[in-house]
Amino acid sequence: MITIYDIAKTTGFSPTTVSKVFNDYADVSPKTRRKILETAEQLGYLPNAHARSLTTKRSWTIGVLFNEPSGAGILHPYFAGVIEGFKKVSTSRGYDLMFISKDIGGKKSSYLEHCKIRGVDGVVVILPDFTDPYFLELLESNIPCVLLDQESDTKSTIYSDNIAGGILAVNYLHELGHRLIAHIGGGNTFAGEKRLQGYLQAMEGLGLPVDPEHVIQGSYDYTVESGRIAMEELLKASVLPSAVFAAGDNLAVGAMMAVKNQGLRVPEDISIIGFDDIEMVKFLTPALTTIRQDTYALGNKAADMLIYTIEGGEEVQSDMLPVELVIRESCRSL
Repeated sequence: MITIYDIAKTTGFSPTTVSKVFNDYADVSPKTRRKILETAEQLGYLPNAHARSLTTKRSWTIGVLFNEPSGAGILHPYFAGVIEGFKKVSTSRGYDLMFISKDIGGKKSSYLEHCKIRGVDGVVVILPDFTDPYFLELLESNIPCVLLDQESDTKSTIYSDNIAGGILAVNYLHELGHRLIAHIGGGNTFAGEKRLQGYLQAMEGLGLPVDPEHVIQGSYDYTVESGRIAMEELLKASVLPSAVFAAGDNLAVGAMMAVKNQGLRVPEDISIIGFDDIEMVKFLTPALTTIRQDTYALGNKAADMLIYTIEGGEEVQSDMLPVELVIRESCRSL
């Protein structure tokens, strides 16, 4: 098997210099680098990732940037489904995944700097944070990116049909006879705003009044605790709603807890419907009726989009995946 020592002997450079070239050190002249790489190719030195890098000028590595403020990290149910779908496609196409942060070896840096240091070919951004200047710096760079749960004119995006999901939820509750339908929102997030928009559109379309006391914003991190606090506020309203549409399943779980803590029952006293269809909600008592988004398909499609851009595609793509109603036990007919 050809080694760096064979390349060193053929080119006349030291093994250290040859190693520096393959590890992309900057203190090697372009002429020396070119000769070593050409010799490596001629000798057939292609035993690892360097092989593809020599011929394709890519690292075959994709960065994963996940802005998740709740503290759940990779255990977050949205992330789990998305990353499994993304990994399935990207690894089948020969790419490895690497998590991107602003902290490299204890030193604070930017996402863009991290991407350049690691030489990633592109980045998938899950739940992008447009208030973060470091993220905006990455977005404005020429590194290929695909954004989940966001809209953009410059980068490809993929998200669920959140507006349709809100409409589905309200229409279903209306079919059950509910007229006083409240909403627990997902804060100032792309998905939260779209789901609120769907709720408002459906209420208007059905001719139902929207009581300001019945629209409570949960926090942008969609936590169970946030849902509990929001539901406690709803229970203080002068007229109680008969049903609640929560913008996320964790919010709905928190709302169910608050109802129980007040000595009330779901769905006998208040019906609750969520959004996401995370794994745990089917095991609740009562099992949660919800709007299902296909996080695995979101990850699949995001990988296809990003690899298309990495491999030379110039078109900025945008796609929206359908959602569906999953009926369980947390809503009842009036």
